Amino acid sequence: MEENLENEEIKKVEKIEEEKTDNGIEISNDVIAVIAGVAVTEVQGVSSMAGGFAGGITEVLSGKKNLAKGIKVEKIENNTKIDVNIIVEYGSRIPDVAFEIQNRVKKSVEDMTGLKVEEVNVHIQGVNTEVAKEQKEEKTEE
Repeated sequence: MEENLENEEIKKVEKIEEEKTDNGIEISNDVIAVIAGVAVTEVQGVSSMAGGFAGGITEVLSGKKNLAKGIKVEKIENNTKIDVNIIVEYGSRIPDVAFEIQNRVKKSVEDMTGLKVEEVNVHIQGVNTEVAKEQKEEKTEE
């Protein structure tokens, strides 16, 4: 008899905990990706996002900039893992850029959604050497 009462109390507490974490709002992975994308674009040293072929075609056809390009979001309950694919600018210190991306994405997503960000994985897909070429051209003109 006592065990039944204890089990019922445990179930009540668990139900209250569920109500606290699940407030009836479902946030789409696309929304989280856009929030992360905006945070990434604010980091100095990021040349562009590295998206797949399909994302590039969609961007060209629609004429709109896709802020979720190059970002993969995996959400399980109230936790999320985010993968960011970027191209860095030539001359930028890659570990510093990656660290800044991790901090900004984590803070932005947690502040705006209330979800817990477990991981922000930054994948460097390339280096934009256009800046290096422009700098060389300017030096040769002088």
